[in-house]
Amino acid sequence: MKPTLDVAQLDIDDVKMVVVFLDRPATPAGYTALERAARKAGLEGEIAAVWADEHGRTRFVARPERHAFFQTAGYDQLRAQINAKIELG
Repeated sequence: MKPTLDVAQLDIDDVKMVVVFLDRPATPAGYTALERAARKAGLEGEIAAVWADEHGRTRFVARPERHAFFQTAGYDQLRAQINAKIELG
């Protein structure tokens, strides 16, 4: 059985985003795998990987121009927008 991840498809300032929720920090190879899985699932937009640290703070990997959004968005706010899943592998 392939692992699945929750996804929120968002439109941030007229930019389509695919926000993928992780249990732990994204690695460069892991981020690339997320991009492939999102495309395979037919999802369009910039990929952002998001997880909560041990203190519940939002951590992320995203393009620099999206950092302001993710620095202010609460993890629970983002999770409330989940509307899809992607399958890894």
